[in-house]
Amino acid sequence: MAANIIKVTGMSCEHCAAAVRTEIGSLPGVTDVAVDVTSGDVRITADPMPDYAALRAAVDEAGYELAT
Repeated sequence: MAANIIKVTGMSCEHCAAAVRTEIGSLPGVTDVAVDVTSGDVRITADPMPDYAALRAAVDEAGYELAT
């Protein structure tokens, strides 16, 4: 099981975190998503880890941006 941390911009509340958790959590292989709204860090546990394009699409669908 691999873990990865990505940075998401634009989140400001628990509703934001829930939207990101839901979208990333729906990707194949994802077993856990922990969101820190203050830092923008999103820790993803998955096997296999979704590729960058899938993560970007999920974050976009939630209404936020994946920081580069």
